[in-house]
Amino acid sequence: MSEFDLVIKNGTLVDPERNQMTVGHIGINGGKIAAITRDEIQGKKEIDAALNIVSPGFIDIHAHIDGYLYSAQCAVLQGITTSVGGNCGFGVFNLDRFFDELGSRKFPLNQAMMIGHSTLRQEVGVTNPYEAASKEQVKKMISLLEIAFAQGAIGLSFGLEYSPGTSFDEVLALSQIAAKYDKLVAVHTRTDSWAGIGAVKEVVRITELTGARVQVSHLVYQVGMGMMTEALEVLNEAVEKGLNLSADSGMYHAFGTFIGSTVYNEGCLEKWGCDYSNLFVATGKYAGQRCNREIYDELRANYKDDVVVAFACKEAEVYEALLPKYVMVSTDGAVGSPKPGTGHPQDVGTYPRFFQKMVREQGRISLLEAVRKCTLLPAHRLGLHNKGRLKLGCDADIVVFDLNRITDRSNYPGTGQPDTPPEGIDYVIVNGEVVVESEKLQVNILPGKPIRDELEFWSWF
Repeated sequence: MSEFDLVIKNGTLVDPERNQMTVGHIGINGGKIAAITRDEIQGKKEIDAALNIVSPGFIDIHAHIDGYLYSAQCAVLQGITTSVGGNCGFGVFNLDRFFDELGSRKFPLNQAMMIGHSTLRQEVGVTNPYEAASKEQVKKMISLLEIAFAQGAIGLSFGLEYSPGTSFDEVLALSQIAAKYDKLVAVHTRTDSWAGIGAVKEVVRITELTGARVQVSHLVYQVGMGMMTEALEVLNEAVEKGLNLSADSGMYHAFGTFIGSTVYNEGCLEKWGCDYSNLFVATGKYAGQRCNREIYDELRANYKDDVVVAFACKEAEVYEALLPKYVMVSTDGAVGSPKPGTGHPQDVGTYPRFFQKMVREQGRISLLEAVRKCTLLPAHRLGLHNKGRLKLGCDADIVVFDLNRITDRSNYPGTGQPDTPPEGIDYVIVNGEVVVESEKLQVNILPGKPIRDELEFWSWF
């Protein structure tokens, strides 16, 4: 009998590609799935899953980890084995250097990167978020965008709410380049609340006019203030027409972003129907405190990069957002690269909360569909053919969890610890190595790899 590097025995295997669940063993060699069987197999290291769920590793299509170690450690504790950074228009410009450095210093999970539109704007001298780029600046951005794609960017991200002066022509010009190379275009919409319906329609127009694969980012944070049903009607119609459109959303009704950003401009509280006490400071000098007018003004003036959490959304719309087949789970985690004891519970609790709330407690979706939304669906959108599947030859990125125990234990600053690890995620395996064992992070196990996307022209076939 041959011996594998690692064997997972007696698991309830959930295969979203076959849309099946069964009991069996998995053998892993060289970081790949080498056997899926009910025959007795042996491994140098063995895990007894004891009929708990064995799922492909979770793929977080929208986060801000971007190489930060502590944020990656929080992510892997919740079952994330691959994270996509460079979202909301921000992130790293020199991806060659980023990937080289990440590969040399090692990392707990796999990291792919978008190239951010706001990052490109900065590089060509557009420093005012309320200004549109000139035609010459757009041409320069197009050249830089093609370089970023050649360096391995997996897509282009827009943060239009952070750069509201961006013209639609500018958006289309860059999206056409993404479409040319079949790269995903992720869009943090131009505005939120009721005006967010029109902003969602703008995103639909991008794929109508360019053919690009388009992703609406963190849906509940954009239109979860009472208008989710109307926003989903827009997206449902577009998907039913055959447009190449999808979305992602998280599990919390309070979003976090930089207090100095355009999101927190005067008038935001009135738009959301909130007051200052609905704003919690997540990082920096006032971490854990509610805002008042004085704190808000001080942070806006002097601490623009501090992250503030806004309780602006309706909890019921969190669950509504994740029901459509084309919506996948994402965290929006690691905004501002939080330090231990700070941040947002999404950094460590999103996926456990998803299975806890939507599958076990509320029964809104099946376990199979829930796994698909965390694995195969984002893998398809990103073109990651060796991830998101339990299949021979695929990367051995695997999560073992107990559906009866899986629980989000994190909480918001001021009411609890935002980085308290979840319960019920027993093992997380990245490229065949056990990074989380018996719910404990193995801090010296760093098998993650940079994901450099290939550069190919789009073809219908």
